[in-house]
Amino acid sequence: MTDTQPPVAQPAPGDLDAAKLVYILYFISVVVGITALAGVIFAYLKRGTASAIAASHLTFQIRTFWIGLLFVVISGITMIVLVGWLLGLATVIWFLIRSIKGFMLASEGKAIADPETWLW
Repeated sequence: MTDTQPPVAQPAPGDLDAAKLVYILYFISVVVGITALAGVIFAYLKRGTASAIAASHLTFQIRTFWIGLLFVVISGITMIVLVGWLLGLATVIWFLIRSIKGFMLASEGKAIADPETWLW
């Protein structure tokens, strides 16, 4: 018997363009914060019509926005005791790692393995 692997599902050309656009908006948001809001709105609008691979990226991006916003609020509150500056820096690094990882996977046409994780 020959050992054949099942074909790997490949996204249609242009299927991940919406996810890539949201990642780019997230990258820009490190400097211009409002583009993250535009990115999460776009991700919500596109998630319902996306393929499974693109939907995993869009879910990952939506969670990245909300978790990041939570940490920004917490770091803003704790800046009074100076711990907030470190937490804010950690949040930016976490946000960039998630965005870079997701963009690289989208460029390769791969889905996010666990889009609901809090880590990366």
